[in-house]
Amino acid sequence: MSELSVEVVQTSSLGDRSYLAHDGQVAIVVDPQRDIDRILAPAGRLGVRITHVAETHLHNDYVSGGLALAKLTGAAYLVPAGDRVGFERWPVADGDAIALSARMGLRVVATPGHTFHHLSYILDGPDGPDGVFTGGSLLFGTTGRTDLLGPQHAHTLAEHQHHSARRLADLLPDGARVWPTHGFGSFCSATQSDAPESTVGRERHVNPALRLETGDFVTQTLAGLDAFPAYYAHMGARNAAGAELIDLTPVRPADPAELAERIAAGEWVVDLRSRKAFAHRHLTGTLSFGLDGPMSTWLGWMIPWGAPITLLGDSARQVAAAQRELARIGIDRPTAAAAGAPQQWAGHDEARLASLTMATFADLATARAGAPPHGLPAPDVLLDVRMTNEWRTEHVVGAVHIPLPDLPRRLGEVPAGTVWVHCGSGYRAAAASGLLQRAGRRVIHIDDDYSMAADAGLPVIPG
Repeated sequence: MSELSVEVVQTSSLGDRSYLAHDGQVAIVVDPQRDIDRILAPAGRLGVRITHVAETHLHNDYVSGGLALAKLTGAAYLVPAGDRVGFERWPVADGDAIALSARMGLRVVATPGHTFHHLSYILDGPDGPDGVFTGGSLLFGTTGRTDLLGPQHAHTLAEHQHHSARRLADLLPDGARVWPTHGFGSFCSATQSDAPESTVGRERHVNPALRLETGDFVTQTLAGLDAFPAYYAHMGARNAAGAELIDLTPVRPADPAELAERIAAGEWVVDLRSRKAFAHRHLTGTLSFGLDGPMSTWLGWMIPWGAPITLLGDSARQVAAAQRELARIGIDRPTAAAAGAPQQWAGHDEARLASLTMATFADLATARAGAPPHGLPAPDVLLDVRMTNEWRTEHVVGAVHIPLPDLPRRLGEVPAGTVWVHCGSGYRAAAASGLLQRAGRRVIHIDDDYSMAADAGLPVIPG
């Protein structure tokens, strides 16, 4: 059994993982998120001293906490030598070997593909390699996407990605563990992870990069790419400049009068409660981005960058959790917040409250057949807000397609009449329903899994 141990720090809302590897005394942290208290806590619990912090690449999907963590702990900060940054760091490159302790070492391997200067780090113990931190290179059953630096580089980087994955497989034994940063829902992944953990041996059997020839891999990878969050455009520059310590002090509270002013001004006032709670009753003009789903990804994607955000939660804890998630993608300080219930946010003025009708695909099928269920209006428009690749795979006949991230600027394209809106599970449809309702449209939110559409008798076709 290895004398080394690797702690996984998951950020499920962004689909990423950070790592703390240690020998019981000293530790290295790989690809830390912005909120470094989640790294310091296990280090303190384990009684290990963080001596090194390493980045596999300049991240596009979150603001790194690496610089702040290195400054706070006095650790050496390892950053790819090829990346231009605005701070002092230890530039590392292919072939570098770093002795972390008498029992733990690190080998640097150039693995371009996700970015041009991407690195992986092989963790060596007393008996040889334990595993490899692969960042956005070799993931579980897939690889990192290759178009984040622009579509003009996607093909070249896909070729690099194929070579890099094969190089790692050639360097490591089958039993070596694979510790990727992306692939658990992150849009940095070419496709989504198919396992909770993996080894090099497993990847030889399941990963397209290790099973397909270069040309086939490139073709498959490029064909599977869809849009990625707009806020990614700001992450690389922020990380190159170097982010300071996160500020999670409480957001300034807003009273009902201020909330009314912000809504009237067209600002984004965000309801963090579940979509069912939002549908039951909410403050008119607010938008549903429940904290029980990938709130920061979709909100950060859709809101104009730098626009004021006001958060509404059922408790101060819920607001604080959302504030933390937003800070991870560089939205550092929400403008205002309020905790409580819709009645309180409305100043107990019932006229300022609204509800949202929810339905299922079975209800839609019945309504389309000319017999809308009691209380439900007939659908004039069926709006599908899933992503383009989802639509191309299959969609309901007669639906109008506008991907959720495009909806704020394309509201005028939604045909007139009552809009029934759906996505893949209900979360994105809730956000879309809030936007449509705020624009004065009559909306029915289909809160149902898309797999139920065909079961309900709705005709579906590939795109």
